[in-house]
Amino acid sequence: MDSNNQYPDYVEKTVELIVSKGQEPIRLDVYITNAIANATRNKVQLAIDNEQVQVHGIARKGSYKVKPGDIITCVFMRPPPLELLPEDIPLSILYEDEYILVINKPAGLVVHPGFGNRYGTLVNAVLWHIGHREAIPLLGYIEDEDESEISLPVDDFIDAVNMSDDILRPGIVHRLDKDTSGLMVISKQSSITPQLTKQFADRIVQREYIALAWGIVKKDNDIIENQLAPSPRNRKVFAVVNKGGKTAKTEYVTRSRGPFASLLQIKLHTGRTHQIRVHCSSMHHPLIGDASYGGNVIAYSGIKSTALKRKSQECLEIMKRQALHARILGFQHPVTQEHLHFEQPPPMDFIQVAELAGIQIPDDLLVFYPETK
Repeated sequence: MDSNNQYPDYVEKTVELIVSKGQEPIRLDVYITNAIANATRNKVQLAIDNEQVQVHGIARKGSYKVKPGDIITCVFMRPPPLELLPEDIPLSILYEDEYILVINKPAGLVVHPGFGNRYGTLVNAVLWHIGHREAIPLLGYIEDEDESEISLPVDDFIDAVNMSDDILRPGIVHRLDKDTSGLMVISKQSSITPQLTKQFADRIVQREYIALAWGIVKKDNDIIENQLAPSPRNRKVFAVVNKGGKTAKTEYVTRSRGPFASLLQIKLHTGRTHQIRVHCSSMHHPLIGDASYGGNVIAYSGIKSTALKRKSQECLEIMKRQALHARILGFQHPVTQEHLHFEQPPPMDFIQVAELAGIQIPDDLLVFYPETK
Protein backbone atom coordinates (compact mmCIF):
# COMPACT_ATOMS: atom_id res chain seq x y z
CA MET A 1 0.00 0.00 0.00
CA ASP A 2 1.46 3.36 -1.06
CA SER A 3 0.76 5.72 1.84
CA ASN A 4 1.60 8.69 -0.37
CA ASN A 5 -1.23 7.80 -2.75
CA GLN A 6 -3.89 9.99 -1.19
CA TYR A 7 -5.86 10.07 -4.45
CA PRO A 8 -5.99 6.44 -5.69
CA ASP A 9 -7.35 5.52 -9.10
CA TYR A 10 -11.12 5.54 -9.35
CA VAL A 11 -13.01 2.33 -10.05
CA GLU A 12 -16.15 1.75 -12.03
CA LYS A 13 -19.41 1.03 -10.26
CA THR A 14 -22.37 -0.10 -12.38
CA VAL A 15 -25.96 0.31 -11.17
CA GLU A 16 -28.97 -1.07 -13.02
CA LEU A 17 -32.42 0.40 -12.46
CA ILE A 18 -35.78 -0.91 -13.74
CA VAL A 19 -38.51 1.72 -13.84
CA SER A 20 -41.64 0.48 -12.04
CA LYS A 21 -45.04 0.20 -13.70
CA GLY A 22 -46.59 3.08 -11.79
CA GLN A 23 -43.79 5.57 -12.45
CA GLU A 24 -44.91 8.89 -13.91
CA PRO A 25 -42.77 10.36 -16.73
CA ILE A 26 -39.95 12.46 -15.20
CA ARG A 27 -36.53 13.55 -16.37
CA LEU A 28 -33.89 10.85 -16.48
CA ASP A 29 -31.39 12.83 -14.38
CA VAL A 30 -34.01 13.51 -11.70
CA TYR A 31 -35.09 9.86 -11.62
CA ILE A 32 -31.52 8.59 -11.18
CA THR A 33 -30.68 11.17 -8.51
CA ASN A 34 -33.75 10.13 -6.51
CA ALA A 35 -33.27 6.40 -7.07
CA ILE A 36 -29.61 5.97 -6.10
CA ALA A 37 -28.49 6.59 -2.53
CA ASN A 38 -25.82 9.29 -2.15
CA ALA A 39 -26.12 10.29 -5.82
CA THR A 40 -25.92 14.01 -6.54
CA ARG A 41 -27.31 15.91 -9.50
CA ASN A 42 -23.78 16.97 -10.55
CA LYS A 43 -22.41 13.42 -10.54
CA VAL A 44 -25.42 12.09 -12.42
CA GLN A 45 -25.10 14.84 -15.03
CA LEU A 46 -21.39 14.09 -15.44
CA ALA A 47 -22.16 10.43 -16.08
CA ILE A 48 -24.82 11.42 -18.61
CA ASP A 49 -22.45 13.82 -20.37
CA ASN A 50 -19.89 11.00 -20.63
CA GLU A 51 -22.55 8.67 -22.11
CA GLN A 52 -22.25 6.41 -19.08
CA VAL A 53 -26.03 6.37 -18.60
CA GLN A 54 -27.97 4.22 -21.04
CA VAL A 55 -31.61 3.28 -21.43
CA HIS A 56 -32.04 -0.11 -23.12
CA GLY A 57 -28.39 0.17 -24.21
CA ILE A 58 -28.74 3.62 -25.77
CA ALA A 59 -27.11 6.72 -24.26
CA ARG A 60 -29.74 9.30 -23.35
CA LYS A 61 -29.72 12.96 -22.32
CA GLY A 62 -30.83 14.13 -18.90
CA SER A 63 -34.05 15.52 -20.36
CA TYR A 64 -35.21 12.07 -21.51
CA LYS A 65 -38.51 11.16 -19.83
CA VAL A 66 -38.39 7.74 -18.21
CA LYS A 67 -41.20 5.24 -18.88
CA PRO A 68 -42.41 2.17 -16.98
CA GLY A 69 -40.28 -0.83 -17.88
CA ASP A 70 -37.21 1.21 -18.88
CA ILE A 71 -33.94 -0.54 -18.00
CA ILE A 72 -31.40 2.11 -17.02
CA THR A 73 -27.70 1.28 -16.71
CA CYS A 74 -25.48 3.80 -14.92
CA VAL A 75 -21.69 3.63 -14.70
CA PHE A 76 -20.17 5.84 -12.02
CA MET A 77 -16.49 6.41 -11.24
CA ARG A 78 -15.85 6.20 -7.51
CA PRO A 79 -12.77 6.05 -5.30
CA PRO A 80 -12.04 2.56 -3.93
CA PRO A 81 -13.43 1.79 -0.46
CA LEU A 82 -11.81 3.70 2.38
CA GLU A 83 -9.90 1.65 4.94
CA LEU A 84 -8.01 2.31 8.13
CA LEU A 85 -4.36 1.47 7.58
CA PRO A 86 -2.08 1.30 10.67
CA GLU A 87 1.00 3.50 10.18
CA ASP A 88 4.09 4.02 12.31
CA ILE A 89 3.69 7.77 12.88
CA PRO A 90 5.24 9.33 16.02
CA LEU A 91 2.81 10.63 18.65
CA SER A 92 3.41 13.13 21.44
CA ILE A 93 1.75 11.20 24.27
CA LEU A 94 1.09 12.98 27.57
CA TYR A 95 -0.94 10.26 29.28
CA GLU A 96 -1.76 6.65 28.52
CA ASP A 97 -3.35 3.68 30.22
CA GLU A 98 -5.17 0.65 28.88
CA TYR A 99 -8.27 2.74 28.16
CA ILE A 100 -7.29 6.16 26.81
CA LEU A 101 -4.57 8.25 25.21
CA VAL A 102 -4.03 11.99 25.65
CA ILE A 103 -1.84 13.53 22.98
CA ASN A 104 -0.50 16.91 21.92
CA LYS A 105 -1.49 17.01 18.24
CA PRO A 106 0.87 18.94 15.98
CA ALA A 107 -0.47 21.32 13.35
CA GLY A 108 -0.72 19.62 9.97
CA LEU A 109 -1.90 16.25 11.29
CA VAL A 110 -5.38 15.31 10.07
CA VAL A 111 -7.49 13.56 12.72
CA HIS A 112 -9.14 10.86 10.63
CA PRO A 113 -9.12 9.65 7.02
CA GLY A 114 -11.24 11.18 4.28
CA PHE A 115 -11.02 12.12 0.64
CA GLY A 116 -7.51 13.44 -0.02
CA ASN A 117 -6.35 12.28 3.43
CA ARG A 118 -6.61 8.51 3.24
CA TYR A 119 -3.37 7.91 5.10
CA GLY A 120 -1.02 9.69 7.48
CA THR A 121 -3.77 10.68 9.94
CA LEU A 122 -4.01 10.50 13.70
CA VAL A 123 -6.24 7.43 13.47
CA ASN A 124 -3.63 5.63 11.34
CA ALA A 125 -1.00 6.49 13.97
CA VAL A 126 -3.13 5.35 16.92
CA LEU A 127 -3.99 2.05 15.24
CA TRP A 128 -0.28 1.27 14.93
CA HIS A 129 0.41 2.44 18.48
CA ILE A 130 -2.18 0.11 20.03
CA GLY A 131 -0.91 -2.88 18.09
CA HIS A 132 -2.86 -3.16 14.84
CA ARG A 133 -0.97 -4.17 11.74
CA GLU A 134 -3.77 -5.10 9.31
CA ALA A 135 -6.00 -2.67 7.39
CA ILE A 136 -9.56 -2.26 8.65
CA PRO A 137 -12.36 -1.52 6.15
CA LEU A 138 -14.71 1.34 6.99
CA LEU A 139 -18.12 -0.21 6.61
CA GLY A 140 -20.99 2.06 5.69
CA TYR A 141 -18.78 5.03 4.95
CA ILE A 142 -19.33 6.83 1.64
CA GLU A 143 -16.31 8.87 0.60
CA ASP A 144 -17.29 12.14 -1.05
CA GLU A 145 -14.72 14.32 -2.75
CA ASP A 146 -17.03 17.32 -2.35
CA GLU A 147 -16.28 17.26 1.40
CA SER A 148 -12.49 17.36 1.05
CA GLU A 149 -11.96 20.20 3.53
CA ILE A 150 -14.60 19.30 6.11
CA SER A 151 -13.86 16.45 8.49
CA LEU A 152 -16.39 13.67 8.80
CA PRO A 153 -18.61 14.27 11.87
CA VAL A 154 -17.29 12.32 14.83
CA ASP A 155 -20.46 10.28 15.39
CA ASP A 156 -20.59 9.29 11.70
CA PHE A 157 -16.97 8.21 11.84
CA ILE A 158 -17.55 6.05 14.90
CA ASP A 159 -20.62 4.44 13.30
CA ALA A 160 -18.64 3.74 10.14
CA VAL A 161 -15.94 1.70 11.89
CA ASN A 162 -16.73 -2.01 12.09
CA MET A 163 -16.58 -2.48 15.85
CA SER A 164 -16.11 -5.98 17.30
CA ASP A 165 -15.67 -7.14 20.89
CA ASP A 166 -12.41 -9.02 20.41
CA ILE A 167 -10.28 -6.24 18.97
CA LEU A 168 -9.25 -2.76 20.04
CA ARG A 169 -10.26 0.18 17.88
CA PRO A 170 -9.34 3.84 18.36
CA GLY A 171 -12.31 6.04 19.28
CA ILE A 172 -12.24 9.62 18.03
CA VAL A 173 -14.52 11.40 20.48
CA HIS A 174 -13.71 14.96 19.44
CA ARG A 175 -11.56 16.60 16.82
CA LEU A 176 -9.25 19.47 15.99
CA ASP A 177 -8.89 20.98 12.54
CA LYS A 178 -5.88 19.77 10.59
CA ASP A 179 -3.91 22.98 11.18
CA THR A 180 -4.93 23.50 14.81
CA SER A 181 -2.43 22.22 17.36
CA GLY A 182 -3.08 20.99 20.86
CA LEU A 183 -4.63 18.51 23.25
CA MET A 184 -6.85 15.59 22.31
CA VAL A 185 -8.14 12.51 24.14
CA ILE A 186 -8.64 9.24 22.26
CA SER A 187 -10.43 6.12 23.43
CA LYS A 188 -8.38 2.94 22.97
CA GLN A 189 -11.39 0.65 23.41
CA SER A 190 -14.70 0.88 21.60
CA SER A 191 -16.63 -0.07 24.75
CA ILE A 192 -15.73 3.19 26.52
CA THR A 193 -15.95 5.50 23.52
CA PRO A 194 -19.63 6.39 24.19
CA GLN A 195 -18.80 7.44 27.76
CA LEU A 196 -16.20 9.93 26.58
CA THR A 197 -18.38 11.12 23.71
CA LYS A 198 -21.22 11.83 26.16
CA GLN A 199 -18.99 14.12 28.23
CA PHE A 200 -18.37 16.25 25.14
CA ALA A 201 -22.07 16.16 24.18
CA ASP A 202 -23.06 17.20 27.72
CA ARG A 203 -20.48 20.04 27.58
CA ILE A 204 -18.80 19.04 30.83
CA VAL A 205 -15.34 18.73 29.30
CA GLN A 206 -13.00 21.62 30.07
CA ARG A 207 -11.55 23.01 26.84
CA GLU A 208 -9.54 26.17 26.45
CA TYR A 209 -7.72 27.58 23.43
CA ILE A 210 -5.38 30.45 22.73
CA ALA A 211 -5.31 32.33 19.43
CA LEU A 212 -3.53 35.18 17.72
CA ALA A 213 -5.99 37.43 15.92
CA TRP A 214 -5.41 40.33 13.56
CA GLY A 215 -6.07 43.81 14.93
CA ILE A 216 -6.56 45.26 18.38
CA VAL A 217 -9.54 43.57 20.02
CA LYS A 218 -11.22 46.34 22.02
CA LYS A 219 -13.18 44.32 24.57
CA ASP A 220 -11.31 42.76 27.49
CA ASN A 221 -13.81 39.89 27.46
CA ASP A 222 -17.01 38.93 25.73
CA ILE A 223 -19.30 36.04 24.80
CA ILE A 224 -20.25 35.48 21.17
CA GLU A 225 -23.45 33.48 20.64
CA ASN A 226 -25.19 32.99 17.30
CA GLN A 227 -25.94 30.34 14.68
CA LEU A 228 -23.44 28.78 12.29
CA ALA A 229 -24.11 26.95 9.04
CA PRO A 230 -22.21 26.06 5.86
CA SER A 231 -21.67 29.17 3.79
CA PRO A 232 -24.03 29.45 0.81
CA ARG A 233 -21.08 30.78 -1.22
CA ASN A 234 -18.62 28.02 -0.31
CA ARG A 235 -19.77 24.82 1.37
CA LYS A 236 -16.26 24.08 2.65
CA VAL A 237 -16.43 26.97 5.12
CA PHE A 238 -18.99 28.16 7.66
CA ALA A 239 -20.75 31.44 8.29
CA VAL A 240 -22.93 33.21 10.85
CA VAL A 241 -26.60 32.93 9.83
CA ASN A 242 -29.82 34.40 11.18
CA LYS A 243 -31.73 31.12 11.11
CA GLY A 244 -31.39 27.50 10.10
CA GLY A 245 -27.96 26.99 11.67
CA LYS A 246 -26.66 25.40 14.86
CA THR A 247 -26.19 27.45 18.02
CA ALA A 248 -22.55 28.31 18.71
CA LYS A 249 -21.26 29.98 21.87
CA THR A 250 -17.67 31.18 22.37
CA GLU A 251 -16.25 33.05 25.37
CA TYR A 252 -12.99 34.95 25.13
CA VAL A 253 -10.63 37.08 27.21
CA THR A 254 -8.12 39.42 25.56
CA ARG A 255 -4.89 38.60 27.37
CA SER A 256 -2.45 40.80 25.46
CA ARG A 257 -2.43 43.38 22.67
CA GLY A 258 0.32 44.34 20.27
CA PRO A 259 0.40 47.11 17.66
CA PHE A 260 -1.41 44.97 15.06
CA ALA A 261 -2.58 41.76 16.75
CA SER A 262 -4.20 40.42 19.93
CA LEU A 263 -3.78 37.29 22.03
CA LEU A 264 -7.11 35.69 22.95
CA GLN A 265 -7.83 33.07 25.59
CA ILE A 266 -10.94 31.20 24.48
CA LYS A 267 -13.42 28.80 26.05
CA LEU A 268 -15.89 26.80 24.00
CA HIS A 269 -19.45 26.32 25.26
CA THR A 270 -20.36 24.44 22.07
CA GLY A 271 -18.21 22.53 19.61
CA ARG A 272 -19.19 23.49 16.07
CA THR A 273 -16.91 22.98 13.09
CA HIS A 274 -14.51 25.95 12.69
CA GLN A 275 -16.36 27.71 15.54
CA ILE A 276 -13.51 29.83 16.91
CA ARG A 277 -12.26 30.69 13.44
CA VAL A 278 -15.70 31.82 12.26
CA HIS A 279 -16.42 33.82 15.40
CA CYS A 280 -13.10 35.67 15.26
CA SER A 281 -13.64 36.44 11.61
CA SER A 282 -17.17 37.68 12.35
CA MET A 283 -15.63 40.18 14.81
CA HIS A 284 -13.39 41.39 11.95
CA HIS A 285 -10.41 39.87 13.77
CA PRO A 286 -9.58 36.74 11.74
CA LEU A 287 -6.88 34.46 13.07
CA ILE A 288 -3.42 35.12 11.72
CA GLY A 289 -2.68 32.68 8.89
CA ASP A 290 -6.26 31.43 8.52
CA ALA A 291 -6.66 31.15 4.74
CA SER A 292 -10.31 30.04 4.93
CA TYR A 293 -11.49 33.10 6.87
CA GLY A 294 -9.37 35.98 5.61
CA GLY A 295 -6.39 35.68 7.92
CA ASN A 296 -3.78 34.76 5.32
CA VAL A 297 -3.36 38.42 4.35
CA ILE A 298 -2.58 41.47 6.49
CA ALA A 299 -6.08 41.89 7.88
CA TYR A 300 -5.73 45.06 9.94
CA SER A 301 -6.01 48.46 8.29
CA GLY A 302 -4.55 50.19 11.35
CA ILE A 303 -0.99 49.19 10.43
CA LYS A 304 0.56 52.44 9.21
CA SER A 305 4.31 52.20 9.64
CA THR A 306 6.49 50.41 7.12
CA ALA A 307 8.34 48.58 9.91
CA LEU A 308 5.12 47.15 11.34
CA LYS A 309 3.87 46.13 7.91
CA ARG A 310 7.13 44.30 7.37
CA LYS A 311 6.74 42.50 10.71
CA SER A 312 3.15 41.57 9.94
CA GLN A 313 4.26 40.10 6.63
CA GLU A 314 6.94 38.10 8.47
CA CYS A 315 4.18 36.75 10.71
CA LEU A 316 2.41 35.35 7.65
CA GLU A 317 5.63 33.84 6.36
CA ILE A 318 6.02 31.93 9.64
CA MET A 319 2.38 31.11 10.35
CA LYS A 320 1.27 28.92 7.43
CA ARG A 321 -1.86 27.89 9.31
CA GLN A 322 -4.44 29.43 11.62
CA ALA A 323 -2.77 30.61 14.86
CA LEU A 324 -4.93 28.46 17.13
CA HIS A 325 -3.84 26.07 19.88
CA ALA A 326 -5.91 23.81 22.16
CA ARG A 327 -4.13 24.57 25.44
CA ILE A 328 -6.27 22.96 28.16
CA LEU A 329 -8.22 19.70 28.26
CA GLY A 330 -9.98 18.40 31.36
CA PHE A 331 -12.37 15.45 31.65
CA GLN A 332 -13.43 12.53 33.85
CA HIS A 333 -11.67 9.23 33.23
CA PRO A 334 -14.40 6.93 31.83
CA VAL A 335 -13.33 3.98 34.02
CA THR A 336 -11.58 5.26 37.15
CA GLN A 337 -13.79 8.40 37.35
CA GLU A 338 -10.69 10.42 38.22
CA HIS A 339 -10.67 14.00 36.95
CA LEU A 340 -7.78 14.44 34.53
CA HIS A 341 -6.38 17.86 33.63
CA PHE A 342 -3.78 18.74 31.00
CA GLU A 343 -2.14 21.96 29.82
CA GLN A 344 0.24 22.45 26.91
CA PRO A 345 1.87 25.71 25.79
CA PRO A 346 1.68 26.67 22.10
CA PRO A 347 4.23 25.44 19.56
CA MET A 348 7.18 27.45 18.34
CA ASP A 349 5.53 29.05 15.29
CA PHE A 350 2.86 30.52 17.57
CA ILE A 351 5.47 31.87 20.00
CA GLN A 352 7.58 33.34 17.20
CA VAL A 353 4.61 35.15 15.66
CA ALA A 354 3.53 36.51 19.04
CA GLU A 355 7.01 37.94 19.55
CA LEU A 356 7.03 39.52 16.08
CA ALA A 357 3.60 41.01 16.76
CA GLY A 358 4.81 42.61 19.97
CA ILE A 359 2.64 40.37 22.13
CA GLN A 360 3.82 39.17 25.52
CA ILE A 361 2.43 35.69 26.26
CA PRO A 362 1.62 35.57 30.00
CA ASP A 363 3.51 32.96 32.01
CA ASP A 364 0.32 31.07 32.95
CA LEU A 365 -0.25 30.27 29.26
CA LEU A 366 3.18 28.71 28.94
CA VAL A 367 2.66 26.06 31.63
CA PHE A 368 3.11 22.32 31.03
CA TYR A 369 0.71 20.25 33.14
CA PRO A 370 1.35 17.52 34.03
CA GLU A 371 4.98 18.59 33.97
CA THR A 372 7.03 16.87 31.29
CA LYS A 373 9.84 14.64 32.49
